[in-house]
Amino acid sequence: MYSTSFSLLSTILCRWPLSRFSVWSDAKLMEALYDIYVKPDFSVRAEVLKLYSAIALCGIGAKKLLERGEGILLEMVECMGRSRPHHVRIEAFRLAQCIVINEETGLKRMSSCCEPVVKAIINAIDECSLQPEIVTNQQTCVLEEASRLVALITRWAGQHHNYFWKHGIDRALLCLLLGKCPKQLYEGILSLEDEIHIVRDGLKSNYFPGLRVYIWEILGWLATNFNEDVYLKKSSNRLLIDVLLSCACLEFTELFMGWRQICQSDVVNASKNESILRAIMMMIYSPSNYIASKTTSMLTKMLEPNKSYLRDFRHTLTGISCGIISGMPNILLVANLLCLICCVGLPQYTMWDKNAECRKAIVSFVKWCLSNEVHFDRVSYSPHLHFNFHERACCQGPSKEWEGRDVLLLYSFVGLAELIQLGSLTNERDTSFLSIGFTEDELISQLQDICSGCYAPGLKWYAAHILSLLGFYGFPSKFGNKIGRALEGCAYSDIRFIHTNGKSLNVHGVILAARCASLLPPNWLPVNEKDPNYSSFTDKNSSVKTQKEVCLSSHVDDDAMAKLLEYVYRGYLQAGEELAKKLRSLAKHCRIQTLVHILCRRRPKWGTPFPIFNLVAALGPVGHHFSDIILEAKSTKQTSWKCDFCALYVPHMHVHKVILWLSCDYLRALLQSGMKER
Repeated sequence: MYSTSFSLLSTILCRWPLSRFSVWSDAKLMEALYDIYVKPDFSVRAEVLKLYSAIALCGIGAKKLLERGEGILLEMVECMGRSRPHHVRIEAFRLAQCIVINEETGLKRMSSCCEPVVKAIINAIDECSLQPEIVTNQQTCVLEEASRLVALITRWAGQHHNYFWKHGIDRALLCLLLGKCPKQLYEGILSLEDEIHIVRDGLKSNYFPGLRVYIWEILGWLATNFNEDVYLKKSSNRLLIDVLLSCACLEFTELFMGWRQICQSDVVNASKNESILRAIMMMIYSPSNYIASKTTSMLTKMLEPNKSYLRDFRHTLTGISCGIISGMPNILLVANLLCLICCVGLPQYTMWDKNAECRKAIVSFVKWCLSNEVHFDRVSYSPHLHFNFHERACCQGPSKEWEGRDVLLLYSFVGLAELIQLGSLTNERDTSFLSIGFTEDELISQLQDICSGCYAPGLKWYAAHILSLLGFYGFPSKFGNKIGRALEGCAYSDIRFIHTNGKSLNVHGVILAARCASLLPPNWLPVNEKDPNYSSFTDKNSSVKTQKEVCLSSHVDDDAMAKLLEYVYRGYLQAGEELAKKLRSLAKHCRIQTLVHILCRRRPKWGTPFPIFNLVAALGPVGHHFSDIILEAKSTKQTSWKCDFCALYVPHMHVHKVILWLSCDYLRALLQSGMKER
């Protein structure tokens, strides 16, 4: 009876998102479900797991499930064990997938049992790879759901990556690719030729072909989040990861040497190729020097000079630069572009591209994407990303997909950034840009618009990265442009920095507190601490505050300090090479890591959130010390209000005139008009 009812209810919840609220908001029903869930009847437990998955499709529903504590998660992990029926294990892995749709609500809340989940995943893979010839269809389904879960979890950085390496994710993935890990991998060092021989024979066995796309997806994310300090120090066998990288490199090499097949392949084959092409791109441009150097070294040796595929390669580049882009299906566009990006990252690229066909092709992609409405995401051309919940989830908050719906433009930016960094565009930059329809100013303007617009984090990161290569450092935003106007005058400034050469800078304590607290004078608070309700030391009839004068050391360069404050106030700045070097040292001292990253011109790390310019901290305890005005709202007798900072019982906020002045025209007009202050 239970099974039929739960099955019907889970079907309803999956199809109609609005129905989920009435279930997760019913405390008695949720309590009854949990009581049934912990009973040892696995036929019923599988249906409860399915019902929990349907509830977890709602972001708020997932929170409600996890608010019960570790009980639900521990039972879920227990259901993943090899002693449980296959259909129960499948539903347990699917529930975990639904929980980790959202990093903030899922992955972080699962941190308490993250290692048991990782162990269950690795055990499921090991179990099937021991004798791949006799794996049943149900075991394959378990393996597929476990692989999907790994692909989801590894998108984000965190402790779980260390757990995956600790429990042998390299060995597990090799077993899926090669059938079994050859004994030679545990016997010592192998030459690259021996590695290639082992890998080629293993890949020909073609075990679990349907899982290859997940394996390459996982490998790409592992390469991006690889922690050298943890893995290389603790691992007793680096050969496993080397051979795993060799598998991907050999697959790419054979694909690239048949370049004509990439250009002429059908959409289905191109979709399969996309996962390995993307994995190689992430390996070549990995933040890990070990992964990146191993990958480029292997590919350099594997891709022997061959006139046939290089001729096809150049022919494709010429066609793209001449405008055949618009006639290609999306997946073929992506496949060709990914190949170009991978080639740019290889040492032999300059020999291949003597006539600059690759440069012209990538810049043509950039121009075409910026000039046309080209919007599609990876899910539209990669079927393996279509998880059960993909189009049925709700209440997950803003989309945080790093690549977003401008994936082609993002990949174009990756290639363009590498070309600029190689110097192929910087020698005669204006001429090069003009030759393909851009002026440098036009490109800079469009990149700044992307940074301050509503785009995916990845696209904004690479726009900021390219800007840094052109001498503009930081993260442009509309709000930053407003706040930056405070540097043009000294209204409401309460700190004056004085250089040894006599130059001075008027700044605002609240903005420093919210954006770079290390610039504040030590042990200084602009309040009368004897009066806890006092929050203003401004002359009521003036916009000039009592200023704290701070004499700066002779070691502080005045130009670098001015640029640092420009970043604090605006979020970005323009500087030449010499000034950028001085500023980098100052930014390190002030612990502004995002500015240090962009000044060093490091590549963006895939999956990293884009820095947001905000002054939210000004409304908290840090900003309260600098508050110079209290805004009160009309209250009724029913209003209940308690302030953390003062004894007022009417609804109010401790705010700052300078921020009101800069961010709101209406409030600026009120402040200028001499509105009533008490």
